[in-house]
Amino acid sequence: MKQINLCIIVFCIGVISYAQQVIKPSDAVALALEHNYGIQIANNNVEIAENNQDILNSGYLPTLTGLAGASIDRQNSEGQLANGDTRVAEGAETRRYNASINLNYTLFDGLGRYYDYKRLKQEYNLSELQARETIENTTIQLLSVYYNVAQQSENLKSLEETIEISKDRLLRSEYQFDYGQNTKLDVLNAQVDINNDSISIISAKQNLINAKRDLNVVTGNKITNTFEVDTTIAFLIQLDKTDLLSKMLKNNVTLVQNEKNIAINEFTLKANKSGYLPTVGLTGSYGWNESSNNSPLAFLLQNTTTGFSAGVNLTWNLFDGGSTITRVKNAKIALENQRLQKEQLKIDIERNFNNAWDDYQNKLQIFKVQEDNITTAKNNFERTKEKFKLGQVTSIEFRQAQLNLLNAELSRSQAKYDAKIAEILVLQISGELLNVEL
Repeated sequence: MKQINLCIIVFCIGVISYAQQVIKPSDAVALALEHNYGIQIANNNVEIAENNQDILNSGYLPTLTGLAGASIDRQNSEGQLANGDTRVAEGAETRRYNASINLNYTLFDGLGRYYDYKRLKQEYNLSELQARETIENTTIQLLSVYYNVAQQSENLKSLEETIEISKDRLLRSEYQFDYGQNTKLDVLNAQVDINNDSISIISAKQNLINAKRDLNVVTGNKITNTFEVDTTIAFLIQLDKTDLLSKMLKNNVTLVQNEKNIAINEFTLKANKSGYLPTVGLTGSYGWNESSNNSPLAFLLQNTTTGFSAGVNLTWNLFDGGSTITRVKNAKIALENQRLQKEQLKIDIERNFNNAWDDYQNKLQIFKVQEDNITTAKNNFERTKEKFKLGQVTSIEFRQAQLNLLNAELSRSQAKYDAKIAEILVLQISGELLNVEL
């Protein structure tokens, strides 16, 4: 019997510890970085860009091809010799075999491949920035969902505390009714309030379940269904607006991507200009040829040749109908557009940063006010509770004080997480989201 009881205790402890698994924001971010499908796709695109910028895709290496062939001819022929004799060959067969290895290498192409190679390097850097942008956006999405879970958890806790108060009120009302100290109406009002609180709890539980499912989706379904989140919030109050604004101009992922696009367009322009210059190429081959002829008219019955050949060629497209001129003009316009876009982006992003910073400061202030409001609501409820016990306030007044406290708790929870999300948005715009511990 003792062994059975011990097993039950151990099992219960295991279930409780499993049910109380706490996922912190850093844990959720780590899971998303590893398992989120959008991030995995972005990383694969970086790998593709890395392959593209490799020397194997640069055009700097020569091409080597192998060729081989065979043919058989069967012909009837007639020929006259110098002495006047005539010879006839019926079904004369000629066999030919050949094989060769050919080398082609571009010595100079007007620096086109040089600038193309530089462009591919910049495109690889751009793909890394695009992956970083995906990670930042996924992190924002993840933390928004995470803090929604935290807020729903706090809301549920507040509602559960509220219904306990309502149950205590119902019990007290029933005692008072039994002893003739109040009417049945007070009991019915208390029961109605419990029903309303129960409905609120049912909705809150479903909202929490849905929020947890959303969090699981962002992390690639790698979190068990029985988990809790950390509802403790730490604000980065040491943030400095001037410092963040300076970092934004250097690190904002949208601005940095635009700079990479400018570099790509500069190399594209230079590569297009290479069409004005000649191309110098080197060719070389090693070949083997063999032919056999059983015709009585043939001078050689079999002939075999082997040997090397090499050469240098120059190609200069003196006029290509104006396509090179058109490409160069369009590349210049595209480059100018990128530079104009950069200036527009700087204005827009600086505006967005200032808006996000002010919104963050306002929401921090609202959270502080809501903290003070909680203290007032608690004091009001405790005093009303004592007066209710003494019969100095009605059940309606008690219920109002109870609802005021509940609304204050829900408002504080909302303000707390709104302020944290606002802080995260400030960090994202300034380019510091992935550089701080959340």
